[in-house]
Amino acid sequence: MKIGIPTEIKSQEGRVALVPDAVAELVRHQHQVLIQSGAGYFSGYADEDYRSLGAEVVASADELFNAAQMIVKVKEPQPVELERLRADHLLFSYLHLAAEPELIRALKAIGLTAVAFETVTDGQRLPLLAPMSDIAGRIASQTGSNLLYHHHGGRGVLLGGVPATERGRVVILGAGVAGTSAARMAAGMGAEVTVFDRDREKLQQARLIGPNVTGRHAYASAIEEAVQTADLLIGAVLIPGARTPHLVSAETVRRMPEGSVIIDISVDQGGCVETTRPTTYDEPTFVHDGVVHYGVTNMPGAVPRTASQALSAALVPYILRLAEPGWETRPDLAAGLNIQAGKVKLAALQ
Repeated sequence: MKIGIPTEIKSQEGRVALVPDAVAELVRHQHQVLIQSGAGYFSGYADEDYRSLGAEVVASADELFNAAQMIVKVKEPQPVELERLRADHLLFSYLHLAAEPELIRALKAIGLTAVAFETVTDGQRLPLLAPMSDIAGRIASQTGSNLLYHHHGGRGVLLGGVPATERGRVVILGAGVAGTSAARMAAGMGAEVTVFDRDREKLQQARLIGPNVTGRHAYASAIEEAVQTADLLIGAVLIPGARTPHLVSAETVRRMPEGSVIIDISVDQGGCVETTRPTTYDEPTFVHDGVVHYGVTNMPGAVPRTASQALSAALVPYILRLAEPGWETRPDLAAGLNIQAGKVKLAALQ
């Protein structure tokens, strides 16, 4: 199969779908890999790194899309990329269609088949979402700590505090991969961390991070009470393939301390805080009712080398399976099938 890796064009997106070693694995299985010139630049990989391992480097996106059968990319197609996609293309990328009805309509109109990284399922695991969730959780705590600085509009709180001061208070909604990674990072800074979830086993795992981490059941009243005293609120709620429900209302946000910070990792699925909206790394934050909001939809794009290496390692086995006839009968890939020949297949989107 001819597999195309285009340069990502979403604002400040530096990741590449496959690093050179991953490409070599596909070539070893007799596939032809086309990569757009410069696609690996921000991840630290030169065209020659790919060429030396068997990839064909093409000069333009038009040339790549015209030649490839499978398009493997990190972020959802941007408007100019939609113009390059064809009905015979197999698109494999992060899509997050539950929050993108216009993109659903566009992909249906093209008539292609699209498999979303974030809904590929292996048992109870989301193997292609987990690496980026891990990174996003870590970035959320690091970025949140920084945004609390006074010169960023924050309330001037050092999360870990020092002797004779209070520790910063961090509230995390969701104890999945992203939430647990955020909790681990915030706890390591010394903050007082409260994690909410409905799964007792996940809360137990959160408690094991350290004595400064509390796991609580996600009662609406308990969340509301905790959020109103939080210095940093991190939203990490995920319902695979579906829009994220609002767990924090605009009224609750209004009662948060002035200069507190909200980072909603789930914003690409609609967000779990009513006042959040998608932002980019060009303008990552906005202030609503005195609270700093951060809604970047491609958070791992800030660390493209790390993120590309982690994503590639997870992707290669699934690309190999997609290149085989009858892949639609595999439960893991069938779960990832969002659109087939222009028809919506994922139940959550219908």
